[in-house]
Amino acid sequence: MRFTLLLAATMLATSLTALAADADTRVFEMRTYHAAPDKLDALNARFRDHTVKLFEKHGMTNIGYWTPVENTDNLLIYVLAYPSREARDTSWAEFQADEDWKKAHAESEVNGKLVTKVDQLFLTATDFSPAIQPSTSSGGRIFELRTYTTTPNNLPLLHARFRDHTMALFFRYGMSNLFYWKLLPDQPNAENTLVYMLAHASVDAAKASFEAFRADPDWIAVKKASEDKGGGSLTIPDGVKSVFLKATDYSPTR
Repeated sequence: MRFTLLLAATMLATSLTALAADADTRVFEMRTYHAAPDKLDALNARFRDHTVKLFEKHGMTNIGYWTPVENTDNLLIYVLAYPSREARDTSWAEFQADEDWKKAHAESEVNGKLVTKVDQLFLTATDFSPAIQPSTSSGGRIFELRTYTTTPNNLPLLHARFRDHTMALFFRYGMSNLFYWKLLPDQPNAENTLVYMLAHASVDAAKASFEAFRADPDWIAVKKASEDKGGGSLTIPDGVKSVFLKATDYSPTR
């Protein structure tokens, strides 16, 4: 039975890699908006009614929009795709000059600014990522954004572990592999950062899946082998960050 499960998981990982974007040269931008107090609903309304359409008008691809399940910081997180970094800059310049955007922006901020701060990351797909494109699920799902910071020189080993083992093991325990990214070279900590997103049936399902995954003898053996090769843990202390997200009602990925 274990062999059958492992074979099925390996076959899935192989098919995902075949779909994946080792040929995907697009640039992705992950933007995190810190909404002003009591302004998150208005910010979502502006995206829903205006911004997402205007992004598409100017050549940007909407991948997904999410808010944290526990959103104490009033955040909106979203991902766009562009043909290149240069195309990104051109699209944003055209978007910001668009009269429809200027009107929507002004009307939405009659009672004050909606956003106090914007964080951004520029990324590219890893060679083992499933195809990065919007998807939906009729049953509803929770998303998990995970960021790993590796020990020096161990990002290639971490990539290999995900490519050859981890993704298949995630699938074995009911987790959906969605997007895997590395940072563009000019981004801080690009040489030691992996960013990826999973989907789960619920937060409780995610916790149960990870508990079973971590106890799996195959995972324990793979982890040990990779760490022996890397001279210890592949991630720094406290180097794994996880945020559970829920999709907005206008997100292409839900």
